[in-house]
Amino acid sequence: MRANYKVEFASGVFLLLGLGALLWLSTQATDFGSTLGDETYVVSARFTNVADLKPRAPVKIGGVAVGVVDAIRLDAETFEAVVDLRVDRRYDAIPYDTSASILTSGVLGDRYVGLEPGGAFEYLADGDELIITQSAVVLEQLVSKYLFNAGDGEGEEE
Repeated sequence: MRANYKVEFASGVFLLLGLGALLWLSTQATDFGSTLGDETYVVSARFTNVADLKPRAPVKIGGVAVGVVDAIRLDAETFEAVVDLRVDRRYDAIPYDTSASILTSGVLGDRYVGLEPGGAFEYLADGDELIITQSAVVLEQLVSKYLFNAGDGEGEEE
């Protein structure tokens, strides 16, 4: 009977280690542990479609996280999604003509905002708005465009 308790104890320890590893992996995969510095500034961008972009999604330049999505709201007049981006003050030399795109990363398809710096000599400041934006590419829309445009017969010669 004594050997049975040792096997149960070892199994319990193994199970706890496995759960701990899953918890650590889940925090690393979701950027739960990433934080911004104390000093930040907010810029906004307008998109026609943000797909499933969520607050706290990363904002990246060249694959390096420089901020997070602070808020997403709908402009009632233009029906565009307005995304507020909270950028770390360490990155205060981002050119004014920077463009913003909603991109997909990882196996799970998490969305993030990618910034592509421009060449202007003026830099973004708190409260500025990014003018050049590219909305998210939604797979369902691409498939439906292909399916419904494939059979219309335009461009065919008889």
